[in-house]
Amino acid sequence: MSSKPSTSTRMPLALYALTAGAFGIGTTEFVIMGLLTQVAADLQVSIAAAGLLISGYALGVFVGAPLLTIATGRLPRKAVLVGLMVVFTLGNLACALAPDYGWLMAARVITSLAHGTFFGVGAVVATSLVAEDRKASAISVMFTGLTVATLLGVPAGAWLGLEYGWRSTFWAVAAIGVLATVIIATLVPKDAEARTPIPIKRELAAVMQPQVLLGLLMTVLGFAGVFTVYTYIQPILLQVTGLAETAVSGVLLVFGMGMIIGNLLGGRLADRRPAGSLVVTLGVLALVLAAIGLVMRSPVAMIAFTGLLGVAAFATVSPMQLWVLQKAGAAGRTLASSLNIGAFNLGNALGAWLGGMVLVHAGGLTHVSWAAALVTLAGVGVAVIAIRLARPARKGADIALCAEG
Repeated sequence: MSSKPSTSTRMPLALYALTAGAFGIGTTEFVIMGLLTQVAADLQVSIAAAGLLISGYALGVFVGAPLLTIATGRLPRKAVLVGLMVVFTLGNLACALAPDYGWLMAARVITSLAHGTFFGVGAVVATSLVAEDRKASAISVMFTGLTVATLLGVPAGAWLGLEYGWRSTFWAVAAIGVLATVIIATLVPKDAEARTPIPIKRELAAVMQPQVLLGLLMTVLGFAGVFTVYTYIQPILLQVTGLAETAVSGVLLVFGMGMIIGNLLGGRLADRRPAGSLVVTLGVLALVLAAIGLVMRSPVAMIAFTGLLGVAAFATVSPMQLWVLQKAGAAGRTLASSLNIGAFNLGNALGAWLGGMVLVHAGGLTHVSWAAALVTLAGVGVAVIAIRLARPARKGADIALCAEG
């Protein structure tokens, strides 16, 4: 079995193996949000301290993605993916067995190390399996695992933790890791040819190009805007919109459904117009975030716009991931892809911080969407600048890509 690009109109089965891994990783990243109360009570820490388990994971992704990508750069990509799923599985086993808070934090950080590099390497493998005009769609298929995890895996994990204790959730996620490891080992093809080692200096030089750095900045700003609102979506729905507590899970389900639609839509848009899709998706996201500020007090409108937020947020993923892959070129695409996953997580952390600052210093929950829209609008500006800078060099870049191929 080789990784020769498929010319079929159907996506290769190997892509869905990557989706399985993405589902497991997405579940373990976000499921802790539904377990904070149980974890805090069992380990005798405050809820705020339990919340740091989310920050610790995000920091592990941001720092670990480039370091682990460089460390595994000379290894076959399939072996890297299988190895990362083994790390993921062992990390979740350590979470399930954690005797205290410190152990659990360490286990979460270890688990997070698999996250960025898996999505970074996985995106490169996914694009190698399909024809040129389907690369963004291939990325979106892999990221569907992350969106399905938010839609199904996280609520199921939260229910399991409520019924059988929070440790049972991590046992279940570890079982998902075992299954995903077997599927990836079975279905993902071996590298078609031996990989020529790329010097670290050359990789770093590739990702330090202005176009790549601008792409990473787009990702940070785009998802900082999303999480400025989404981090505080529960109190917004309860305190501003006036929904009952029992209705919140249903609204979040609408958000998850929107994520799946947006993820697939963004892949198709990026396949047709890689550069233009950046401005369009980020622009729509900024508009949706601003509109939330206008409809926040209307239950029906707020539910609808929460779904639209899911669509708009994840429609940006494939265009931004494809941009950094293309601009980094063959020398830096794996490292750039992993860095972009880290940029998503950095955006998440910055958004949560910005939303908190707005709550304390700038008018409370009713103002977070305006701050979010401004941040994402800055991302639109970065996208416009990046596209304009790329135009004079486009012809030369196309020639270079042909030479690499």
